Amino acid sequence: MKSLDVGPLPICDGERLVGMVTDRDITVRATAQGRDPNTTRVRDVMTEEVFYCFEDQEIEDAAEIMERAQIRRLVVLNRDKRLVGIVSLGDLAVETGDEELSGEVVRHVSEPAEPRR
Repeated sequence: MKSLDVGPLPICDGERLVGMVTDRDITVRATAQGRDPNTTRVRDVMTEEVFYCFEDQEIEDAAEIMERAQIRRLVVLNRDKRLVGIVSLGDLAVETGDEELSGEVVRHVSEPAEPRR
């Protein structure tokens, strides 16, 4: 993550997406709990519930998923459910040029959420 300068890393089993690990996952589920970074496995700290869209869906669909899930990055899969990319809030703002869409997503993502337990 440091060498790539990224916060999220998708985790695949060789075929399919099985989770996502973020810098926050590592901080909260490993470092804060005093886990040994040399022996802690990624699967022990990754998030298994990953929201996604398909590469052939409309950008509005992706934005809606991001709003509902209150996430800033969304995994993109092909129809065989193989990872093909990640779309971010920044991508929505820059690539679409639709300030209203990106502003709406930012507002919804930034709303206080109920804690996930």
